[in-house]
Amino acid sequence: MKLVPLADRVVLKQLEAETTTKAGIILTSSAQEKPQEAEVVAVGPGTDEVKMEVAVGQKVIYSKYAGTNVKLEEDEFIIVKQNDILAIVE
Repeated sequence: MKLVPLADRVVLKQLEAETTTKAGIILTSSAQEKPQEAEVVAVGPGTDEVKMEVAVGQKVIYSKYAGTNVKLEEDEFIIVKQNDILAIVE
């Protein structure tokens, strides 16, 4: 089974949270902040008004409270509108 987004929606797979700080301190799961970085898994076709600017495989940063969380089989995904994506990580 796969997700196929409609219109200007994008399916993201959230990247793993950092488990240690730059100084080497190990963080517990409750102290870890939800990462806002994700990988694009699927992209909708866009609309007449919205041209899709992201592609499958790109890493992006999205708004903190954006999207809908979806669990499909064993994987968790976030479905967001393209305008909730803030930047592409290169």
